[in-house]
Amino acid sequence: MSMVRWGVLSTARIGTEKVIPAIQAAQRCEVVAIASRSLQTAQAVAADLGIPQAYGSYEALLADAGIDAVYIPLPNHMHAEWSIAAAKAGKHVLCEKPIALTAHEAEAMASAAADAGVIIREAFMYRFHPTWQRVKELVDAGRIGDIVAIDSWFSFHNNDPNNIRNILEYGGGALMDIGCYCIHSARFVLGSEPTSVRAAIRRDPECGVDIVTSAILEFEDTKAIFGCSTRAQPAQRADIVGTRGRISIEIPFNIPADRPTHISLIAGGRPPAEPNTEVMEFAVRDQYTLQAEAFAAAVIEGAPLPDAGADIVPNLRVIERVFAAAESGGSQ
Repeated sequence: MSMVRWGVLSTARIGTEKVIPAIQAAQRCEVVAIASRSLQTAQAVAADLGIPQAYGSYEALLADAGIDAVYIPLPNHMHAEWSIAAAKAGKHVLCEKPIALTAHEAEAMASAAADAGVIIREAFMYRFHPTWQRVKELVDAGRIGDIVAIDSWFSFHNNDPNNIRNILEYGGGALMDIGCYCIHSARFVLGSEPTSVRAAIRRDPECGVDIVTSAILEFEDTKAIFGCSTRAQPAQRADIVGTRGRISIEIPFNIPADRPTHISLIAGGRPPAEPNTEVMEFAVRDQYTLQAEAFAAAVIEGAPLPDAGADIVPNLRVIERVFAAAESGGSQ
């Protein structure tokens, strides 16, 4: 195989506006089909994006022998069902986050992929961008000493009761939608799992989803502290604090594809007023394209992906612990 032929399940905006064009721009990738529950909708999107084949059902796309991998941007509550169906159809799977509603669902997805001999990954695209690759290198090289804490925040404002992010049974809420990035990035940087979790949540009184969530994840000798909200000004940040310095990531998760990005290494000097600060600039890169190229390399040549293999289960386990800790008023 020299090219990964992609099919897309759903005409969701994240796919049509960001991920599909990025896959089309990726090396060794081509998008050959898209499916919707409405054939007319699929045909319209296919025509707009230059996709050769449109299907009026997800089952029809999965039955296409000319598709090697599927990208799934369906609503959260549909991820497990269609990822498992895709794996059973012999397709590799790249599924949007959160990959499932529960760790138990994710375990079933990982098992289905293993049984079928296909790859399944959660689409945490940020980790493929050079900014985070460099952050990981700096941390592993000890440039800021031993890690004391990771501090992150992610928010946007959405109070539309009809939006899937505000529907509880669809897996809506701040923690599932964006707090998952804060958890995943801490696990990515530290290469380990939290030993205990403390958390607090404020829920929307009408729809029941969490709209402000904060948590402290205890790792060995390190804490990851994060907050997320779907009722706040759009903002995001991430700081990694060590015994000898700090790394500050300018735009950690929605890394723009149309301008250079930066991280700051703050170490030495006379902090806090006069620290030595080295700003590192990274050329324009599309993190979704980089994700597609890494996935294609894994499919075609067995290249390793920057995670711990069956990485789709542990992040959901931590999410469940955050919910449990908040509900119990203690720690998990």
